[in-house]
Amino acid sequence: MPQSPPPDERPAANPQDIVITVRGDGTVQLNAEQIDVARLHERLARIVETRGNNVIFVCGGKDLYFRQIAEVIDIAKGAGIDRVGLMTQPPPLPL
Repeated sequence: MPQSPPPDERPAANPQDIVITVRGDGTVQLNAEQIDVARLHERLARIVETRGNNVIFVCGGKDLYFRQIAEVIDIAKGAGIDRVGLMTQPPPLPL
């Protein structure tokens, strides 16, 4: 019978997941790539077009103002993303 993982163990990220991390200094990371916010719409629109993936996860620390997160969500919605999950910690990288 399967057992639950320990409470401090998080599942590894799915390589198909789109995770946007917003840092306290205003920089944005799309999965493992640092990206300029001005280019985020274009990149997300291309991902939606090629992969058909219209779900993202937005990760931001407690020290951020919500407007920083809201800006990223607005950009994603404009690029065709229709489902957004919020995270407080990025998922661990796959092995």
